[in-house]
Amino acid sequence: MTDIPGYALLGQVQTPADLRRLSPDQLPSLALEMRRYLIETLGRIGGHFAANLGTVELSIALHYVLNAPHDRVVWDVGHQAYPHKMLTGRRARLETIRRLGGLAPFCQRSESTFDTFGAGHSSTSLSAAAGMAAAVKLRGEQRRVIAVIGDGGLTAGLAFEALNHIGHLGLDLLVILNDNDMSISENVGALRDHSARLVKKLGLNAPHLARPPRDEGYNEAHLDQPGALFQTLGFQYHGPMDGHDLPALLRELDRLKDARGPQLLHLITHKGKGFEPAENDPIKYHGVTQFDPVTGTLPPKREERAPSYTRIFGGWLCDAAEKYPELIGITPAMREGSGLVEFARRFPQRYFDVGIAEQHSVTLAAGMACEGLRPVVAIYSTFLQRAYDQLIHDVAVQNLPVLFALDRGGLVGADGATHHGAFDFSYLRCIPNLVVMAPSDENECRRMLSTGLVLRRPSAVRYPRGSGTGVEILHDLETIPVGKARVVREARGRRTPRVAILAFGAMVTPALEAAEILDAAVVDMRFVKPLDTVMILEMANEADLLVTVEDNVKLGGAGSAVNEALLAQHHTVPVLNLGLPDVFIEHGTREELLAQCGLDAAGIQRAIQKRLRSKDLDDHSLENTQRRRL
Repeated sequence: MTDIPGYALLGQVQTPADLRRLSPDQLPSLALEMRRYLIETLGRIGGHFAANLGTVELSIALHYVLNAPHDRVVWDVGHQAYPHKMLTGRRARLETIRRLGGLAPFCQRSESTFDTFGAGHSSTSLSAAAGMAAAVKLRGEQRRVIAVIGDGGLTAGLAFEALNHIGHLGLDLLVILNDNDMSISENVGALRDHSARLVKKLGLNAPHLARPPRDEGYNEAHLDQPGALFQTLGFQYHGPMDGHDLPALLRELDRLKDARGPQLLHLITHKGKGFEPAENDPIKYHGVTQFDPVTGTLPPKREERAPSYTRIFGGWLCDAAEKYPELIGITPAMREGSGLVEFARRFPQRYFDVGIAEQHSVTLAAGMACEGLRPVVAIYSTFLQRAYDQLIHDVAVQNLPVLFALDRGGLVGADGATHHGAFDFSYLRCIPNLVVMAPSDENECRRMLSTGLVLRRPSAVRYPRGSGTGVEILHDLETIPVGKARVVREARGRRTPRVAILAFGAMVTPALEAAEILDAAVVDMRFVKPLDTVMILEMANEADLLVTVEDNVKLGGAGSAVNEALLAQHHTVPVLNLGLPDVFIEHGTREELLAQCGLDAAGIQRAIQKRLRSKDLDDHSLENTQRRRL
């Protein structure tokens, strides 16, 4: 027990066992304290906010009724699991969440036995819980399995695959649908529209009422069996009910905890519950920096040194849409994060938010390309991993002109291992027909996007999270020659051995800083595929050491591509490959993580200087000097 001034009940609760010592009558007061603690703490440090305010009562009810971790509770999209963390021994460390060395931003098995399954990406909970329930059945164990899915997670195909299989197997599993009408943006889809009609008919207080669906041709008789879809899949359907009515929620969970077969409990909740600014604008308060915990006022935005790459993409998309009426913008539930807000406002008929359905977004784009449209899929690098087969089978094999705008390439910072775009160079460059580009500044980003849009083949432009370099933005739609790099710094010949740095994307900036000290030549490679092999060989012939720098894993990445090109030409220049190590990198600021991986200017300089001290390089430098004299 730990006393916390102003938190009489919360101070008594470190674990679910402590929680169960409270009487049911005390739990609504505990919910108020937990919500206030979240508001005050996240007001100071920032983090995922609105979704967690909506799961306070549910977290209390689950840990009060069940015996976790013996009973398995699987959370979907772990950004709604802060209250769960608070009740399972981590409340005192909440101030460290998403910081270097602090609590993970999502559920993480290595952090707590109560985190039964890691949850960074959405829609995994049902499949994971099905696996656990199947294991329980095979072993003849007495334990309950519960999956909590929400925040748009039920829009993904993976969730429906799991529902279909769970119903077929008849597993003893309780699925709790935390229906708050939101992902990060507003939730979309026919299932969402059904919920909106249902809560209206039942007179429930629900966020869905603010966005009534189109009712032309809708058969109202469908509402007489609200859970028909789930019942068809073999589930017993319960609800919908108010997910913030804690006494009722306790009763319902107690009733269902030992029910046999697949069960689905449909809860209606409010994202941002209990904090009016967040209830009124759950998108704005989905993830926050600091804010005033009384008024909700966010700090004034710092004057931008340069616009973000996300903003550059959003501006380019609108400019390109004006010129090309066949341009289509597609996003899997990331309108705000991917910079499509203005495009959606100005070109609503050409904007498609498919929900958290990355596979569908890619094949939808492929179908549009077949009909002569110019689809642009705006997607985070980490989320394109979820649609890899569609990228290959549906787009690349057919050589369809789909442009992928890959945001959050490289290290993203506080969201950690599940969200870093650490693998895209590796998983993209091995695909035939695909052009892969990485811009070093804002104008390069615009030009690469314009280049990809007019190619009659698939292409990807991969750019980082955060601000550009501050160059003056040129609002044209100029293209660049495919597969052509550019020299951005010539060596001045002050030092030997001679060094040439081949930098990819955002790594051009720190490479230039390091080069000023080392007097190295720097090439902005621009293309991961096709590589500018002429430039590579030219630099290899002039340099005593060739250095590749990328914010992608070294294994199979851009540096590996350079190595392959040199090997094919039987070139023996020494090469130093700098990139991300063969580990999953945890959370921290982007700057902290880049420094940790040796990919800031100082780290690049150190690595090159260390390599320059090696004996084999001295021998190669001498041979190179003699060859130049000849």
